[in-house]
Amino acid sequence: MDVVFVTGTAGSGKSLLTSALKTWYVNRGEDAIAVNLDPGVLALPYEPDVDVRLTIELRQVMEDYGLGPNGALILAADLVATKLEEIQEEIESYRPEYVIVDTPGQIELFAFRESGEFIVKQTRADSKALLFLLDPLLANTPTNFLSLALLSASVGLRMKVPMLSVLTKTDIAKEGVKRISLWSKDTRTFEDALAETKDSDQYSLYSELFRSVRRLSFGADLYPVSSATLDGMIALVGELARIGKGGEEFTD
Repeated sequence: MDVVFVTGTAGSGKSLLTSALKTWYVNRGEDAIAVNLDPGVLALPYEPDVDVRLTIELRQVMEDYGLGPNGALILAADLVATKLEEIQEEIESYRPEYVIVDTPGQIELFAFRESGEFIVKQTRADSKALLFLLDPLLANTPTNFLSLALLSASVGLRMKVPMLSVLTKTDIAKEGVKRISLWSKDTRTFEDALAETKDSDQYSLYSELFRSVRRLSFGADLYPVSSATLDGMIALVGELARIGKGGEEFTD
């Protein structure tokens, strides 16, 4: 059983990619399920096979602990870890080959609390991988892109599992995707773009940060994907296969 955790900033397309990945596998005859770990989400573009909202209800958490929405979200995210064994048993009851885990919309609730690290570490699986999603509409300037690269590196260092960086929404931000892809592959292109911005007075600092984060974990392999058209899915799923099973190839 291969488990893929889908992370990223709010609005980066985590739920849409979760849905697309599950559909991709199922349409090719694979047993795949989708797991929702966000207790506060109101609507999803897919029907989760395992849904933490059936165990942890946000409004009930607010009432039981006298918390507002933000405090309840934090506590609910931590409570998910206490239900991990139940969640694991429900997952295993499906006997899936692939498990796509949709994490909370606010990345800090999963990536930067002990509960998230615990869930990733303790989840039973033959292999685990983490996807960090970058929204090209957010990463549209060199400094924004650098900020997301730093965030991606931080998440990867905390979770300690193989991580792939995925550039989403390629169908609606084609020019931005092309520009960001170039930045990710060529440090000089990024630095030239940085020099033309209002942040050029911090050029040396930002340039060194970018070079450092690339040395850490944020390499040239950025996977552009559209959850709507499925463009780029072959490359992404192929890399997940190499992580999980040592090199299976997928064809369209």
